[in-house]
Amino acid sequence: MNSNNDIACPMDCFDTCQATLIDGKVKASKEHKVTNGKLCVNFAHLLKEEKLEQAFFEDKEISLIQSLNILTEKLKNTKASSVLYYKGNGNLGVMQNSPKVFFGQYGATFTKGTLCEGAGDKGIEKGRGFNTNPPLQNLLDSDIIVVWGRNLSITSPHMYELIKDKTFITIDPSKTPIAKKSQIHLQINPKTDHDLALLMTRFAYMNDMEDKYNSNYWNQGAEDFLDLAKSKPLMSYEKTTGVNLQDVQKAIDLMKDKKVAILMGLGAQKYYEGVQITRTIDSFAAYIGLHNKKAGGVWYLANSTYAYDNQFKVKVKKEVDIVEVNFASYELVFIQGANPVISAPNTQRLINDLKNTFVVYFGTTYNDTCKWANLIIPSSNFLAKKDIRLSYGHDLKAISNIVKSSHQNTISEYNLSQYLLKEFDFNCLKNEDDIILYYKNTKVEIEEIKTFEFIDELDIEELYYKKTTNNYYFLTSKQKNTLNSSFKVDNYLYINPVNSFKDNDNVLVKSPHGSAEFKIKCDENIKENCIVVYAGAKNANYLSPPSSDEFANSAIFQDTLVTLDLL
Repeated sequence: MNSNNDIACPMDCFDTCQATLIDGKVKASKEHKVTNGKLCVNFAHLLKEEKLEQAFFEDKEISLIQSLNILTEKLKNTKASSVLYYKGNGNLGVMQNSPKVFFGQYGATFTKGTLCEGAGDKGIEKGRGFNTNPPLQNLLDSDIIVVWGRNLSITSPHMYELIKDKTFITIDPSKTPIAKKSQIHLQINPKTDHDLALLMTRFAYMNDMEDKYNSNYWNQGAEDFLDLAKSKPLMSYEKTTGVNLQDVQKAIDLMKDKKVAILMGLGAQKYYEGVQITRTIDSFAAYIGLHNKKAGGVWYLANSTYAYDNQFKVKVKKEVDIVEVNFASYELVFIQGANPVISAPNTQRLINDLKNTFVVYFGTTYNDTCKWANLIIPSSNFLAKKDIRLSYGHDLKAISNIVKSSHQNTISEYNLSQYLLKEFDFNCLKNEDDIILYYKNTKVEIEEIKTFEFIDELDIEELYYKKTTNNYYFLTSKQKNTLNSSFKVDNYLYINPVNSFKDNDNVLVKSPHGSAEFKIKCDENIKENCIVVYAGAKNANYLSPPSSDEFANSAIFQDTLVTLDLL
């Protein structure tokens, strides 16, 4: 098979699969261990997605070179500190970072933090010192898979296929597809994952499952962590988590003397104290000795560039919180591969801000944010540019070659960066092939965790203290046909039918941060005290908190309670 026809999926998901162009058709790679010869739904949607192939200025069609001239002129006539560079995750290829080099030399303001995994990433890092996943083989060699706040068979269909015959335990407020396939489902109350981790630590201690043989762990506070777990009566954990103690014991019995893998998702960390919550889960894993083993371990959304030398080093002069940024305070906002109107918190404020600045959108598709853009520059299709994907879900790479001619009215991220660097007489980028070859040829070993620092105290404002019979926990989840705000977006609000609402009822949903109208769909898989809206739902972020978490400048979408009124 001709490797020059390989294509890496650019999308923001765990699997990072690879395909090959064969006789003009995109076929899933059989050589890539995770992809394993099958295209997932999202990759299929991506191939059919209508691409942006026309530049616009003030809603009028213009040529690509005209759009570049307008951008250059605006940048030259705007104070650098009054320009905001806002990058999203619409394409996660390494080469997508090349515009950072220009905006860094230019002196623009950058965003810091994430709308996604930041709190969890910081929680993992605080315990281990870094955030990488174990080798994929460790997962394949596990006996028990604990799926913690991750809709595994939907968000990682390729990885799921590799382990589908394992024994599963799912921890999730909703009865997700993977929960239905699991031997045990602990249907937890939202924002009590830390309590469940402490409760499981108590049971692990009572069942003699602590990792007594790893002195590094014990020297870094395992006993203090156990004391923290013992600080509450057992029955109080049952009340807060909503999980029966007998079911926890069953889960512990299933895990004892087995090779255990914990696959953590984003759900547990979408709160103000998300760092503490994730760190508690990872501390439980360390307590029972899941780290540094030849099978099992803990997987999260890993730092895929860890241990690589950054080929796009940038000296940033100023950064602002990506969650709390005020777009209107900048004269020009450059948005790359992002759809903040849908994906960022506080939708109404964000729209008002975009109306009061000059917005440049650079991406491959026309999305909701484009409505507020003054200048739109089309990015080349992923099939028409070189790139490489470093996965945050496993330790494999995926290579992307040019298999299709670039549309004449589009430009790649690398070429746009080089164009702007030359226009401003800045230092240009390294050769494109050399950058890709560095990442392709550099072999990174999975680092052993040399010490582990257990969390020994918690300061978490519990949502259940504010929960009444008249409000609901607010959950934002992933579903099969939508990836963030792309593809077949589902705008319904899902609720358990026990709550007396009916399909297609129109409701006004209110949170302390805003309100929005939704149409109801009843679903018995949703926990009775929760409502669910799926990622990409157009009205969801009118309700989400407009502030970031305590440590990581990360969005806290679920840290609120909502009420529903029938319209």
